[in-house]
Amino acid sequence: MLEESAQSAIDMFLSAFNARDDARVLGLLSQALTSDVVFWGPLGRSEGVAAVERFVLDLRRHPAGAGTMVRCSAVDMPGEWARYRWAFTTPDGGPRLAGTDVVHLRQGRIDQMIVFAGDIGSAP
Repeated sequence: MLEESAQSAIDMFLSAFNARDDARVLGLLSQALTSDVVFWGPLGRSEGVAAVERFVLDLRRHPAGAGTMVRCSAVDMPGEWARYRWAFTTPDGGPRLAGTDVVHLRQGRIDQMIVFAGDIGSAP
């Protein structure tokens, strides 16, 4: 049951990247995230749904055009934390970014998120 709730929140979060227009992004994020969400992204730490909305809108305005964000793995949830893999591809199939997010859930919504973009290199 918790895993289904986590998957639902995660998929709702990812759907914000693929919304028909920018005006829908905040509504989708508000369904997936708590209002006090803590977001650790590529540019550091931020708090609140509005901060995550800015991040999503910035990625939607990628110079190559609005891309597509997809979950590429199952949701693995040992307890209150969950992780999943994702990929972002630009419209022309050009630049692709992939990574793993780790999220904490509270009452079926994401209240903490850590974004790991890119692959981890091999150990020397």
